[in-house]
Amino acid sequence: MTNKIVLPPQPGPPSDVERIKQESNYLRGSLVETLEYPISSGIPDDDNRLMKFHGSYLQDDRDLRNERQRQKLEPAYQFMVRVRLPGGVTTPEQWLVMDRLANQYGNGTLKLTTRQAYQMHGILKWNMKKNMQEINAALMDTLAACGDVNRNVMCNPNPYQSAVHGEVYEWSRKLSDYLSPRTNAYHEIWLDGEKVVDSQDSNEEIEPMYGALYLPRKFKIGLAVPPCNDVDVFSQDLGLIAILEDDKLVGFNIAVGGGMGMTHGDTQTYPQLARVIGFCAPDQLLEVAEKIITIQRDYGNRSVRKYARFKYTVDAKGLEWITNELNSRLGWKLEAARKYHFEHNGDRYGWVKGSNGKWHFTLFIQSGRIQDFEDYQLMTGLREIAKIHTGDFRLSPNQNLLISNVSSEDKKKISELMEQYRLTDGEQHSALRRSSLACVAFPTCGLAMAEAERYLPSLLDKIELMLDESGLRDKEIVIRMSGCPNGCSRPALGEIAFIGKAPGKYNMYLGAGFAGDRLNKIYRENIGEAEILALLKPLISQYAKERLEGEHFGDFVIRAGHVKAVQSGLDFHDE
Repeated sequence: MTNKIVLPPQPGPPSDVERIKQESNYLRGSLVETLEYPISSGIPDDDNRLMKFHGSYLQDDRDLRNERQRQKLEPAYQFMVRVRLPGGVTTPEQWLVMDRLANQYGNGTLKLTTRQAYQMHGILKWNMKKNMQEINAALMDTLAACGDVNRNVMCNPNPYQSAVHGEVYEWSRKLSDYLSPRTNAYHEIWLDGEKVVDSQDSNEEIEPMYGALYLPRKFKIGLAVPPCNDVDVFSQDLGLIAILEDDKLVGFNIAVGGGMGMTHGDTQTYPQLARVIGFCAPDQLLEVAEKIITIQRDYGNRSVRKYARFKYTVDAKGLEWITNELNSRLGWKLEAARKYHFEHNGDRYGWVKGSNGKWHFTLFIQSGRIQDFEDYQLMTGLREIAKIHTGDFRLSPNQNLLISNVSSEDKKKISELMEQYRLTDGEQHSALRRSSLACVAFPTCGLAMAEAERYLPSLLDKIELMLDESGLRDKEIVIRMSGCPNGCSRPALGEIAFIGKAPGKYNMYLGAGFAGDRLNKIYRENIGEAEILALLKPLISQYAKERLEGEHFGDFVIRAGHVKAVQSGLDFHDE
């Protein structure tokens, strides 16, 4: 078996990242030497590209950038590290390790990502290897948390909601393992593993699915259990919708070609909804996922990275071609898609008793940031809970946290700790705030054009005043903010959304489906806070007065004519 993959003709010469992968010797590059280089706290761009495959990349503190430049100092380089957790499941022991590492090597905070992963910021180059080794010792890893491979597989955050939820979670874990890169580079670089291969030309090591060039861009998978679409299944490159009959899992509908990213000013880029192409049985799922990934491997755009996501391959080739190619590679045909229905894509807060008789509490975590604030000791409180908790923690796709598998005996002790540290399901906040997402943005993200995580809470303070005036404090409205159009907070699926355009300026979008099944539409471009509030006030007031029974905000703004309905990213930019 060889690792050589013959790609079809490309629209242009390969991008520089393709060269880096080709020359990397299966993701090794010169990372070992670079990490030991003592003169700079940064690393060369080629190695930084490869670091992504290892779950990390170089950042700098943008709050300090200008001052350091004035002092003729190099940027305040630091690394972000992302830890994979299929379905967001982690033990109390692992939580305590991440808490300790965040304070020992990082900036004293943890970020719960919108893909149910841990994210750490502020790690210096000199501490990277020790940090990675301690993560591995806790039976976690960062391999493929970033890079041109399949990323963290998302799933419903509570496998014990029912037996079916548990079964679907197990498939997310199997997919994550099955689709992981096979290179030994990760173990060699971080864990002092034995070196397996000295040359790219050797056949001793292969990537049987990915090949030496891996994928053209990142690839994302999510599994949803109707009626809850908490993973935003249509935002995924490969969305898997569990189909239940008589409360038993009979298979999955297969949806392809979703993605949230775009580039400002380039109408050839757009967010897109995944579209359902068929159905497969559970025992066929791994093979279906693998063959879909190989289609993207072989036909994705390797010349221009902003056109390289699977959604553009699907749109260029067409759903019929993709389906036929998949069936051909499988050697059998997908069945016709089965019926399903989604009702919402948010979390359900507070205590819930699971099918296993254990209790589960969903905490509201603003923007997924775990830290101690002056008047809210969130990190300390969760640390104390982890010390006595005998169940597990689950990171939700909405940046919240479930304290799961709590026995009736332990429920009282954990409740007392939650009360002591004022950990909450967010009931004191508006339903809008509890339905909010924000990416990291400034100061660490190099792509950020505007604030997101640091700004959204204060904007919500002002919007909540309007909700109170209109009697809508308890009405769920999905609101999302991203510092750039890359779409990490899935802003194209917000009923109200803001995408950063410049410092203090955002494009404002309205009209996504409450259940994550319709994209939103641009409403105003390049506006600041005063304009945002001036525009939202009459919209919220009108919605309060004129909405139909059960009508969601995204549906209302379309019915009222404020924006047109968007069903496909291909007409996202159309007026």
